[in-house]
Amino acid sequence: MLTDPIADMLTRIRNAHLALHQEVSVPRSKMKEAIALILKAEGYVNDYTVGDREIKIALKYHQGKPVIAGLKKISKPGRRVYVGAQEIPKVQNGLGICILSTSRGLLEGGAAKDANTGGELLCEIW
Repeated sequence: MLTDPIADMLTRIRNAHLALHQEVSVPRSKMKEAIALILKAEGYVNDYTVGDREIKIALKYHQGKPVIAGLKKISKPGRRVYVGAQEIPKVQNGLGICILSTSRGLLEGGAAKDANTGGELLCEIW
């Protein structure tokens, strides 16, 4: 049993990029599916497929280098971080995204700001 499944997913993606793998598989959950959907929509991964027990994420590279330069888990089990709509941070001066868990589901930081809703700041990706 994992204490923090989202951190595990981000670590698997980070490690797969460092090893230059083409895809990575993570155990399936609705929240991880939503994160994979946001990553695909924002152009950080090529595609993802959902199986019975796992999600396979096809990683994206540009000129042999990973598109994702960094992943950082912000809200942790021991310290949850909540932000209001006006406090949503810019990641790497607008070059990255943050993912929030809101009352409207998981949203990218810009979409949450447009919807004027805050929530738990899960992670930053750049």
